[in-house]
Amino acid sequence: MTLRSTLPEWQAVANQAQRLSSVHLSTLWANDPERASRWLTHVGPLLLDLGKQRLDADALSALLDLAEAVDVKGTLASQFAGDPVNLTEGRAAWHTALRAPVKRAEVAASLQRMSEIVTQIHQGHWRGSNGYPIRDVVNIGVGGSDLGPKMVCESLSEMACGKGAALGIHFVSSIDGAQLSDLLHTLRPETTLFIISSKSFTTSDTLANARTALDWLAKAVPDAASRLRHHVIGVSASPAKMTEFGIPEQNQLLFWDWVGGRFSLWSAIGLPIALRIGMSGFNELLAGAAWMDQHALNAPLIDNLPVLLGLVGVWNATFLQLRGHAVLPYDGRLASFPAFLTQLEMESNGKSVNRQGEPVDYLTCPVLWGEVGANAQHAFYQLLHQGTQPVSADFIAPVRRYLDAGESLQRQHRLNLANCLAQSQVLAFGDACLAEPNASPHRRYAGNQPSSTLLIDELNPYALGALIALYEHKVSVMAALWDINPFDQWGVELGKQVAGETEQMLLGAQPSANVDGSTLALIKHIRQEHTACKS
Repeated sequence: MTLRSTLPEWQAVANQAQRLSSVHLSTLWANDPERASRWLTHVGPLLLDLGKQRLDADALSALLDLAEAVDVKGTLASQFAGDPVNLTEGRAAWHTALRAPVKRAEVAASLQRMSEIVTQIHQGHWRGSNGYPIRDVVNIGVGGSDLGPKMVCESLSEMACGKGAALGIHFVSSIDGAQLSDLLHTLRPETTLFIISSKSFTTSDTLANARTALDWLAKAVPDAASRLRHHVIGVSASPAKMTEFGIPEQNQLLFWDWVGGRFSLWSAIGLPIALRIGMSGFNELLAGAAWMDQHALNAPLIDNLPVLLGLVGVWNATFLQLRGHAVLPYDGRLASFPAFLTQLEMESNGKSVNRQGEPVDYLTCPVLWGEVGANAQHAFYQLLHQGTQPVSADFIAPVRRYLDAGESLQRQHRLNLANCLAQSQVLAFGDACLAEPNASPHRRYAGNQPSSTLLIDELNPYALGALIALYEHKVSVMAALWDINPFDQWGVELGKQVAGETEQMLLGAQPSANVDGSTLALIKHIRQEHTACKS
């Protein structure tokens, strides 16, 4: 196999990037009277505007040729067919099967059990060991078992239905115990249910929090069997490990090794979502994602939202060498969306070898970060507008909100949208937006920072499902262009392994010859401090 960079289509894109490297966005607009409409794609509940990207028709054509040459659509088709596209683990990456209109038998069974549990909890039939209905649900997970469900619950909190609106839904992930410790002080054991979510059910972060939660429960519910039966649900791809932990079979929800953690919110990992918005709302979320799946598979490349977003992502990160990408939702409900995308993209595409294990000779995934746009304007936008670091950005906003509310909230939404559009305009064109730019160099805006704008007709379960699936498929498109495997994450494993050995050294074990001097000095200091506290 040869590296992607040896393909003539790759070199053609590189030539386009060199041609446009010093061309300002304002010039691209001046040279293309039809640009305002040419770069808009409105499909389903989403509108994508690429007009503020540093692209012209010839560059986009070269990118589309590259997508054809590496068979992006074929890569997506293999994934959707359940082929073992995760080469290093010999697994499928079949999260699309979780939301397909016709469900596999095991998926349908899991959803049915989810529905039964949601009904029991909403109707007050699932009770604690003392006979009280459940009032609070605590999801204990980390990574994909936390970020996805948490993000969706926050994004759709206004759609909470019936008893789901009255439930307290909480999320705990940090291994230091701080989140859990603070939360437990506010809860009553007899009305609290813990969801322990871990694909392998061996994740040290999750199990440490789970054991602390069980210790807390034990003070009010001394009987272990009763404690686990009434107050714990397990969600995992390893039923044997859940059983070993003591969770009864009827309290176990399953998903499968062909579902990656960061793609798992569509599975039983999404139980907190269903508890918040109801099973009908969860099914709408799945339906929106399923619509995007079919769009990704069937739409022509030129009209295909995931393909376009992925091509632009590679154009910016690899060919224009923009090493930072900001995710800027202009909606407080999407506050956790940047963190979700940070994991989705950086854990998937943070790779330096291709699928054959050869080192690549081009840049892959950029560093992602973000914040609610209206808040970020008062924080890090200064660097975006006047710093020395070129970056790209995604602006995301709902078009419709507060239609049935008072004028004051409608006015706030108009102001929010105005800020979203204004900031992307200033990033692109700088102080050319002003009739008379200020002459002071301290107040000059160079512009030429590229961005995409995604407008959502309305933030509801269907549209959010489509939006999340859009970014999932963007990841796959970018990975296909880079020829990397986006479905493994070996980079996180070594740190976990070394952490286990380091913990033993903190307890007094002799270090191995591989431990560096810096770490040894830090361990010595920590042990001395602990000893001093005990004396």
